[in-house]
Amino acid sequence: MAHVDVEKLMETVGPKVIATRRDLHQHPELGLTEFRTASLVARRLKDLGLELQLGRDAMDSASRVGMPSAAALTQCFERARAEGADPEFLPKFEGGHTAVVGILKGAKPGPVVALRADMDALPILEDDTNDHFPVRAGFVSQHKGVMHACGHDTHTAMSLGVAEVLSHMRDQIHGTVKFIFQPAEEGGRGALPMVKAGVVDDVDYLIAIHVGTGAPSHVLRPNVYGHLASNKFDVSFRGQTAHAGGRPEMGRNALLGAAQAVVGLYAISRHHAGRSRVNVGVLRAGSGRNVIADTATMLMEVRGETDEIAQYMVKRAEAVLRGAALAQELEVDIRSVGHTTTADSDPDLADAVARSSREVANLEVHAEPFCASGSEDATYLMRRVQERGGRAIYTVIGSDLPSGHHTTKFDINESDLPPAVDALARSILEIGQKQTTH
Repeated sequence: MAHVDVEKLMETVGPKVIATRRDLHQHPELGLTEFRTASLVARRLKDLGLELQLGRDAMDSASRVGMPSAAALTQCFERARAEGADPEFLPKFEGGHTAVVGILKGAKPGPVVALRADMDALPILEDDTNDHFPVRAGFVSQHKGVMHACGHDTHTAMSLGVAEVLSHMRDQIHGTVKFIFQPAEEGGRGALPMVKAGVVDDVDYLIAIHVGTGAPSHVLRPNVYGHLASNKFDVSFRGQTAHAGGRPEMGRNALLGAAQAVVGLYAISRHHAGRSRVNVGVLRAGSGRNVIADTATMLMEVRGETDEIAQYMVKRAEAVLRGAALAQELEVDIRSVGHTTTADSDPDLADAVARSSREVANLEVHAEPFCASGSEDATYLMRRVQERGGRAIYTVIGSDLPSGHHTTKFDINESDLPPAVDALARSILEIGQKQTTH
């Protein structure tokens, strides 16, 4: 009976999920400034009758890193107000406390099952040509230089869709369903503060979702493993200006030190025990062609297949950065602005989701383990649940992408969203009903 109910509800919920995705795509917000998004999520959840845990109650303020400037927070807060943020909930998120948890209590005793989605966008200028579907359909980003280039708009929309379906089925829910809307996944800044606030300490089963990641449309992969641990750094070199033609020897060249550091970072020996990565994504230096540059800033990251490999990369990177500064007589400041860890999916929970999802039309379940290629902030939430005896999985919702993640033309196949909502709703219902032992 539950399956028939879900299928019937999806007739109205499915189109709403796509409409929500388009609205969020048009109004993207960077990590810890998701003021409009969080307020609208809270509004929807309250209107569905869910209990709410918001802002400072859902994330530990002291655990946040990589915070936007006070000016940026104020600007984004006021922009959200102007663009229709819900006035009842917007103040709850002031200062970059943009976490939302919705709690749906079922009519029968049972476990706590959580569904996690992320909400933040990326600092990317979205393509504005007519071959990009959001342009043709009229929902391209309205915030220049910011776009949903990884699908977090879809994650939020799908989770709201699952909440709506299940809110109409309370009498069939065993236990409690938690809907976790996490800020600042990009850069690894949002999950750990939510862990520190205890939002998953009562969770028995956690499902984290992501769209795309190499899986084709109409495919569900509930058993993903292999996310790399990562560490993000902002690096500043400080030297001394001088006339480049007159007295260059009086200068201490921050640009040269940063350039030497970049070469040295990419030359770090890889680790024999597993995958490792290093990348310098941004390098800025100098003020004029005939001026010795006295400042340089670098945004960089390292990753590793295990926490130990990631820490090896951190140690070597710091040595390279300090060595380059020493060689050019510079001061260097290395600031940690984000990090993630590793976590593997629990096969028994993945199998339970696979079984429930096989009954969904237009969806093919690939239950075999699938290795991820990147890093993911949800690993902190997964680990916390697993450390306390629960089960957690990372689930990929396949979608044919016209361009890869984190690109200017990123988009998804919207027809993949309703079947995924259907599958997740069924899975959460059945996990509670069967109360899988662990």
